[in-house]
Amino acid sequence: MSTLPTGYRTVVVPPERIEELRTVDQLAFAVAPDPEVDQLLPFPVPHDRLMAVESPDGTYAAVHGSYDLVMPVPGGQVACAGLTWVGVRPDERRRGLLRAMITTHLERSLERGEPVSALFAAEAPIYGRFGYGSAADQVRLTVPRGAALRPVAGSERLTVRLERVDPGRHAELVEDLYVRAGAGRPGWVPRATPVLRAYTVGDPPSRRAGFEPLLLATVLDGQDVRGVALFARKASWGENGADAVVKVREASALDPASTHRLWSFLLDLDLTTTVETPPLAVDDPLLHLLVDPRPTRRRLTDNLWVRLLDVPTALAARRYAGPADVVLEVTDVLLPANAGRWRLVVDADGAADLSRTDVDADVALDVRELGALYLGGRSAAAMGTAGLARGDRAALDRLTTAFASPLAPVCPFMF
Repeated sequence: MSTLPTGYRTVVVPPERIEELRTVDQLAFAVAPDPEVDQLLPFPVPHDRLMAVESPDGTYAAVHGSYDLVMPVPGGQVACAGLTWVGVRPDERRRGLLRAMITTHLERSLERGEPVSALFAAEAPIYGRFGYGSAADQVRLTVPRGAALRPVAGSERLTVRLERVDPGRHAELVEDLYVRAGAGRPGWVPRATPVLRAYTVGDPPSRRAGFEPLLLATVLDGQDVRGVALFARKASWGENGADAVVKVREASALDPASTHRLWSFLLDLDLTTTVETPPLAVDDPLLHLLVDPRPTRRRLTDNLWVRLLDVPTALAARRYAGPADVVLEVTDVLLPANAGRWRLVVDADGAADLSRTDVDADVALDVRELGALYLGGRSAAAMGTAGLARGDRAALDRLTTAFASPLAPVCPFMF
């Protein structure tokens, strides 16, 4: 647990002080104020989930908030507190404010019945010490125009319609395709509120950085929508002619044929030379479809970080790939109720039962590593080779098999 310096206190941010919260965030992240964006897009975090550390003079020294999310997990879903807008003023650092805020976030999330928290880490070294584990990776591709794709039956009969984005008409369509395309993939968090869906299709001119207004490509099978992509181009001319970049904000498709048709269109736009993808899963279909992946530049980075707040509830919320009977010894400095030995028993249907036990542990690990395993994209056996999970190889192998997911976890919605 953590205490604040004398005179500091944690408070809920009222609506009339949102601008002060924005100022702290801007100072923390070196972001310039943008009144145009503030006018066009409503503040995305619910007011009752916005917190600040107030300094002795009554001003905000640090801020954070969270989204009320439902996170898909292997075989199920779980209530998840999506930590966001975490910032400390540069002149208030090194006073324990961040630790105090994270402690408050964990406590309030548990009070709301959220057994899991997740975030996107602005700086990777920060959140591991608070029990968040890197649970998913993402890959961004820069693909040359005209890159060949392997053929997929049925793609040639689909059509593509192109139009400028109309937020009022397209926000729900884009979200519907996004949710359906991600069905069964752990971490693929829906954008549950109208405000978050508005941000997805939002296109403030001040944020275009020279790109054209946002476009929507729709893949159609007759009148049935099978895929959508949000993208924009940035015109450029060099000595050899047109040299425009296509930046894809989001791409969702419901089946192999619509996936093939959507990317065939995006990869062959006139007057362009390269296509930049949004964050993709490490097993995304596009990676399999490219005939020659070598000219494609890849940037692999971390995606979701996951923190288990209520270990037995969180582990019971998901399903497992095979039967298992493993005793885990969990350490958790911030939430001692999670610490100790737990017997994880998985039945033939993949359902788990977790109970306290005094028998010797098969595997010992910190709650950080348990969070990293949670979505099925990490290997307990690999953690064992790194010394991050301790146990005999057979037990680590059983744990790896049980936690595995058929699809790699990812969240394209970077909250």
